[in-house]
Amino acid sequence: MTTSDTPRVLIDKQSRPVYRAQVAVAGAVREAVAEAGLDRSLVELLNIRVSQINGCAYCLDVHVRDALKGGERTQRLAVLSAWRETDLFTEQERAALALAESVTLLPSTYEQDRAYAEAREHLTDDQLSAVAWVAIAMNSFNRISIVSRHGVRSASEGS
Repeated sequence: MTTSDTPRVLIDKQSRPVYRAQVAVAGAVREAVAEAGLDRSLVELLNIRVSQINGCAYCLDVHVRDALKGGERTQRLAVLSAWRETDLFTEQERAALALAESVTLLPSTYEQDRAYAEAREHLTDDQLSAVAWVAIAMNSFNRISIVSRHGVRSASEGS
């Protein structure tokens, strides 16, 4: 049997109390985002970018659809993985994206410090904290979906 043939345990279903705790964390993050005055569209951009980095197809499917429903432009979503190469994102969005990438990738201390310094220029303390928590929570959900191999159904299948 090859690795890809090995059935996966859906850890969110198998250990429901742990998953419910993770969902509660996500709820607390949503509250922090709201209290910090961050726009929901920015949060979706962060969720998508973190999921792109982690290669989580399930979370990408969910959050791209949510972003589009929320009015995000297709062009910005199409170039999100190359956000540094465009002028389609505001300074605040760029700072938040840099911080979320740093939290996700955990680069060298120098690169972490650069991302943090940029975030300090364009985000309040509450916003900086909320962005970091968005990235931390999304990383966790990405790992849940990747470990469980949550599938993405075709839009024609009614998803």
